[in-house]
Amino acid sequence: MSMNEQSGDAAKSSNEKTCFIKTYGCQMNVYDSQRMEEALAAAGYRPVASAENADMVILNTCHIREKAAEKVYSELGRLKPLKQQNKDMVIGVAGCVAQAEGAEIIARAPVVDMVFGPQTFQQLPAMLDEIDDGRARGDKPKLVRTEFPAAEKFDALQAIARKPVTRSPSAFVTVQEGCDKFCTFCVVPYTRGEEVSRARADIIAEARALVAEGVSEITLLGQNVNAWEHDGTRLDGLLAQLGEIEGLERLRFTTSHPRDMDAALIAAHGDNKKLMPYLHLPVQSGSDTVLKAMNRKHSARDYIELVKKFRAARPDLALSSDFIVGFPGETEVDFAATMALVEEVNYAQAFSFKYSPRPGTPAADAATQIDEAVKAARLARLQELLNAQQIAFNQAQKGRVLPVLFDKPSKSGDQMSGRSPYLQPVHVPFDSLGNHDAAALRGRILPVEITGAHANSLSGILAL
Repeated sequence: MSMNEQSGDAAKSSNEKTCFIKTYGCQMNVYDSQRMEEALAAAGYRPVASAENADMVILNTCHIREKAAEKVYSELGRLKPLKQQNKDMVIGVAGCVAQAEGAEIIARAPVVDMVFGPQTFQQLPAMLDEIDDGRARGDKPKLVRTEFPAAEKFDALQAIARKPVTRSPSAFVTVQEGCDKFCTFCVVPYTRGEEVSRARADIIAEARALVAEGVSEITLLGQNVNAWEHDGTRLDGLLAQLGEIEGLERLRFTTSHPRDMDAALIAAHGDNKKLMPYLHLPVQSGSDTVLKAMNRKHSARDYIELVKKFRAARPDLALSSDFIVGFPGETEVDFAATMALVEEVNYAQAFSFKYSPRPGTPAADAATQIDEAVKAARLARLQELLNAQQIAFNQAQKGRVLPVLFDKPSKSGDQMSGRSPYLQPVHVPFDSLGNHDAAALRGRILPVEITGAHANSLSGILAL
């Protein structure tokens, strides 16, 4: 998905440069693409909605999904004719695939001019200057930047002005990067580096600036966000300070690791009224044998007891998680343990995937890989249970009045859409708004009586 889908492609002036960023993967990448766009704006680039109209194209890649690198090379193949037509076009590959593949990308796809990892995109304006200088000399510079200067990145981000928010009253703010957990299936420690926390004052300053632009909901991002710590303050303290910002009505955070949950953060879910009753807490498996092989360093019972503590602090908590099925060595008994955990916890939402090897990770070299047909069958069984739980959770909202943060008209054009405290999309028909102007609802939190529940969303009417 492009970060620039809503940008117009008006005719550009002769000295104006344009950029197109295509974003793959997680919310962290979405945030990174936004900040790249802002850095490029300072360098004189205007975002456009397609690669065909761009002087520069950046693929901001993700290494989590299967065959991620192959998809990048396919996209680069589609870009090759565009560069043949426009010799001055600059093509860059960013993100986790860039970090993992490095110079190999340029070797396989000479159409690429720049390869830079997720911790070095703040160097983008300087890299462009280097390319321009080289081309002026008649050279064809090829740049690779895959260092891990996370602290430098955070400092640089602080100096880049945020664009006025026009798309949504919700925004992301990165507070932590990297991971030290080294789960055997995961590439993040190798592509994002060790855990680094952003300075508290910088986070609060960015949040205040976003609120001044009309943002009322902020989600804190990190590969292991609950590991955030700065000057003796942990995540619960940061959330408390953010909660004091006037005009900031909602707080969320993602993604968490069970090993870094402490009593203070659990208590915050009951004490901090701006912290939404939604927690994404990945478990990956319900089998202790598999969890040990994954290097998760917690048991299924540890996880379940942690969930009980959260629900004691916030009884209406909606819980989400991640699951991997078919991990190397997983037996039917192991899989049954995962199904049992899901039954016991009862999720409002969850993400589930077949295990797929990531080059360079320990699990990729395991001799006990599971047959694809077995993985597919297990995934179907798990998803049937998870989907049933999600539908039941949504159905339980019927008849309730929920505060909904309105965002934009739905794709159908006849409804206003927003989010419940539990992160569900909520749709309100225009014809039920009475005297309320749909456009005026954007950015407001208003009570909605839930009249319909669907697999992935809710519907209702204003309760005013």
